[in-house]
Amino acid sequence: MDRVVYDRMAAHDTTHWWYRARREILSDFLKRWGGLPTGARILEIGCGTGHNLPMLGRFGEIDAIEIDETAAAKASERLGKKVGSSPLPELDGVEPGSYDLVAVLDVIEHVEGDVAALKAIATALKPGGQILITVPAHQWMWSAHDVVNHHKRRYSKKTLAAALDAAGLAHRKMGWFNSLLFPVAVAARFAGKLMGKDDSDDSPPPKLLNSVFEKIFALERHLVGRVPLPPGLSLIVLASPKS
Repeated sequence: MDRVVYDRMAAHDTTHWWYRARREILSDFLKRWGGLPTGARILEIGCGTGHNLPMLGRFGEIDAIEIDETAAAKASERLGKKVGSSPLPELDGVEPGSYDLVAVLDVIEHVEGDVAALKAIATALKPGGQILITVPAHQWMWSAHDVVNHHKRRYSKKTLAAALDAAGLAHRKMGWFNSLLFPVAVAARFAGKLMGKDDSDDSPPPKLLNSVFEKIFALERHLVGRVPLPPGLSLIVLASPKS
């Protein structure tokens, strides 16, 4: 990702509606469907500034990896121990068969070889372990945001399922999220392109609007995994090695 993306993440990951509501959704999703054992061992790969680590820490003992040095320093501060730095698919220093859950939250779209990355992630799982994955959806939504984030692709259900299958992974609870605000996002994206303002700035909107967006997005914590949501900005899935 461009340096500016990490800088914005560090500045806004505790206040931006998207980060705040997404953490609520992911937490409820794991409570409802994760089935994690007490004291689970959890690894987050591509943890950025570590803004998800306190949420994941509610479910067990956390390790993390981040290849950007500045973001990793911030994440290490939040975690209280050093964050690793091995990229996908190498994962040097990650002991095979160690984790009940590996979280890759908006990460595999950054990796050239997503199937190789998923195969590598699977080796870190204990028997019965799972991978929690989120990715941006809809290739036709490609914009300056994807460029500055160094995305290689956006996913459909079909392309994500194909990557998982090729990596030897079975998936469950695959579904859309960030659906309630999807029409707003699509309208804003196309209006920007028509006006020649395809902007990569993802700073928070004004305070009132930020609060409204957070409340709307956070409503999905009651829905994701329970009912099929209409297409959204992202996909979420729990996956595990095929038996």
